[in-house]
Amino acid sequence: MTVRCRWAEGHPLLTAYHDAEWGVPERDSRALFEKLILDGFQAGLAWITILKKRDSFRAAFDGFVPERIAGWGEGDVERLMADAGIVRSRAKIAAAIGHAHAYLAMRDAGEAFAPFVWSFVDGVPWRGTGSMVRSPPGDALSVALKARGFKFVGPVIVHAWLQATGVIDDHEPQCFRRRGE
Repeated sequence: MTVRCRWAEGHPLLTAYHDAEWGVPERDSRALFEKLILDGFQAGLAWITILKKRDSFRAAFDGFVPERIAGWGEGDVERLMADAGIVRSRAKIAAAIGHAHAYLAMRDAGEAFAPFVWSFVDGVPWRGTGSMVRSPPGDALSVALKARGFKFVGPVIVHAWLQATGVIDDHEPQCFRRRGE
């Protein structure tokens, strides 16, 4: 019997996501950007809601290409607000557009997103306890992201994003996906 994190039991989408994606170290800047936006949309909702809508989000957000999103205006916000395939929150949509601007400003200043994110753990996944909702790296990165103009990046959201992207290894101790001590 495969033992996994308790949260991954009960729905096939959660189990598949856990087993194939969650906690896998992600070092691609664009993929980290996408997952940060999705974690922001998840605020106040269950992750399964976002998983069920992820393909719709990818279509609606032009594959999460920052250069495209940064060029959006009010017409695009209205288009997204009418899209039943995504979570329709004007504040979260505006934040996603702002994320694109912040991401590109970092890039244009010579600060690549993935190395920036990974610098908060010295490039090596930080070991969590399997039950954390916040962490020192997440708290510090939250502050740094806010300073660069990102929104919906409080310490709980950032910690969840870092877990999902493998920057923090927070699989429960008995989980088959937890890396060796």
